[in-house]
Amino acid sequence: MTGTTGTLEERPTLTALDRCDRCGAQAYIRAELASGGALLFCNHHGREVESTLRPKTATWTDESARIS
Repeated sequence: MTGTTGTLEERPTLTALDRCDRCGAQAYIRAELASGGALLFCNHHGREVESTLRPKTATWTDESARIS
């Protein structure tokens, strides 16, 4: 995302407060849509929609490696 200074802004790490838009579990995947807006998914639902949704995203942030 470009800010007013023209530099790239760092995306904040997803936290326990970020919840999956499908089921309400903790989100580990952020899909920022090319058309605007963002969707959050738990690992399960992110994998379920990845093949169809990912081509429509500007960025796909996957933090599922943090799952212990």
